[in-house]
Parts: sequence; structure tokens; C-alpha cells
Amino acid sequence: MFKGSKKEKPSVLVKHCRQGVQAYIKHSGGGSKQEKAIAEVSNSITGMKVLLYGDGKTEPTPEAGDELLTEIFQGDLLGLLFSNMGAIEFEAKKDFVILFGNLMRREVAGRKTGVDFLEKNSKLLDDLVLGYEDPEVAVICGQLLRVCLDNESLAQLVLHSEHFLKFFTFVENPGFDVASDAFATFKDLLTKHKALCAEFLEKNYDVIFEDYTQLLHSKNYVTRRQSLKLLGELLLDRANFNVMTKYISDQQNLKLMMNLLRDKSKNIQFEAFHVFKVFVANPNKAKPILDILTKNKEKLISFLSNFHNEKAEDEQFADEKAFLLKQIEQLPSAS
Repeated sequence: MFKGSKKEKPSVLVKHCRQGVQAYIKHSGGGSKQEKAIAEVSNSITGMKVLLYGDGKTEPTPEAGDELLTEIFQGDLLGLLFSNMGAIEFEAKKDFVILFGNLMRREVAGRKTGVDFLEKNSKLLDDLVLGYEDPEVAVICGQLLRVCLDNESLAQLVLHSEHFLKFFTFVENPGFDVASDAFATFKDLLTKHKALCAEFLEKNYDVIFEDYTQLLHSKNYVTRRQSLKLLGELLLDRANFNVMTKYISDQQNLKLMMNLLRDKSKNIQFEAFHVFKVFVANPNKAKPILDILTKNKEKLISFLSNFHNEKAEDEQFADEKAFLLKQIEQLPSAS
């Protein structure tokens, strides 16, 4: 029944997989023929994994792995699978992610052939990104996409693609699994390759942070909390110094953080604190920022004195709060 359980030649496995996907497409109406096609695809993928990793009975060989890679890319099997993820059974999807990771890391003659292939066929990266539009395949597309993002050149292609801004919608998906996976990919895109990400954020600051501000206003608690936490990480990363400087010079951003400090959720308050502290700690505050802090000096001192006192045992937080209070107390009094 499981053809993939025995060790077959790479060319045979790829051929069976391709035939299975084509049959899946042909019998798109469902039924036993489509189920048979799905089994064929899934068994072939499992067989490829066995070829690469062995199964306790057979041992993998580098030669077979290299041959498999060549067969997959020459026949554009990836493109066929990326466009028809429904042809892979649930358990086989896990094998496919493992298989894809191996192919992307594998080097032939000192080159990562998988990376080279996707650089030349960037539409496949677009297919993975757009996979988030289909709840049935969103998570596996995200897993495969994050494998690609390990490579800086592929991450750059995704960042600069016409579809990048769609992540601001994907992370708001009503399905928790899809939204969480999309946010994991979104975070990797903005943090994994620091120099690349910093340059991207700086060059596209207005567009990115206009949409990012909408996430901070989201009605979805998880979205707001995750976005606030990520914002804090971005601003505190040395690579993003220019982005941080611009962000904390905007009085609208300060007002937003001050409002979020009073959010009904203590977790939102706590994450907002870690962004707010960047405004206060800045030794070269822009005049509009200084004016707002000065105007609200007494209120801020009173508010922060009682802010999350239940976290008194958290030494880092206690030290940061004490530092902020000191900085605010040293501000000139409002005239």
C-alpha cells in the first residue's frame, strides 16, 4: 500500500509524485480517484524522505540525495506541489517540510542548488506567501516559507515582493492557527537578517509603520500584544537605530503608547511600557516629545509609581521603572 516505504530510485519517486499531482488536478471534484491520487503523492514524498534519511532498514547516500534534488528541480516538481498543497495528506505534509529543508540546505559542488533555483523562480516564493489566503494550506506554506527565510537572498526577495504588505492582513486572520503562523513568518521577515531588515524598514518606513500602527489598534488582543512585543524588539535592536530614532520622534507614536499603558489588559500595558521607555530614555528628545512628557510630568509620576507593582520581584522591570521615574522627575516643570 505504501509505495514510499521502500527505497526507490529518485527518478521513480519524482515521476510517481508528479503523476499523483496531475491525477489530483484531473479529478478535482473529489471521489475515490482523487483519494488515490493523494495517496500516491503522499507515499512518494514519504519515499523521498526515506531516501534522504533512511528508515532503520536502509541507509541514505549523498549521491541519492543529490540525484533527488536534481530530479525535483529539473522537473519543477516544487512548483506543481506549491500550487496543489491539497494533494498532500496531513502526515505527509510534515515529511514534505523535512524534505524541503534538506533540499534547501544541500550543497552540490559548493552551491546551494535549492536556493539558486528559487532565486531564479521567485514566483514559487509568491505561491507560498499567497498560501496564507487558503486556510487549508496556510500553515504548511508558512512552514516552507520560513525554511526559505533562513537564506538572506530569499528573504530579500520576499521582503521586496509585491505581496509583503499582505502580511498585515494575514496576521489578522480570524483563524488562530493561521494568524499565529503568519505572525511567526512576519517576525522572521523583520528580524532574521538584521542588516537587511534594518535597510528595508528604513527605506520603507512610512508605508510599513502606517500599516503597523493599524496592528496596534487591532480589535484582536493577540494581534495587539504580539505586535507591541515585536515593536519593542525592533526598536531596541541596535541594527534599527535609524528606524528607532525616527519612531520615537513622532508625537503620535508617543500618544499611542501612553494610551496603551492604560489598556484594560495588563499584558498590553506591560508590552507598551517597553516601547514607552524608549521615548523617555532618549537623551535627545524631539521638542514635541519633550513637550508632551513635560505637560504630563506629574500624571506620569503618579501613574508609574503604581504601575504593575505586583511585579516588584522582577528586578529588571523594577530597575527600568525606577530609571524612568527618575528621568521624568528630572524633566522641567510645565509652565
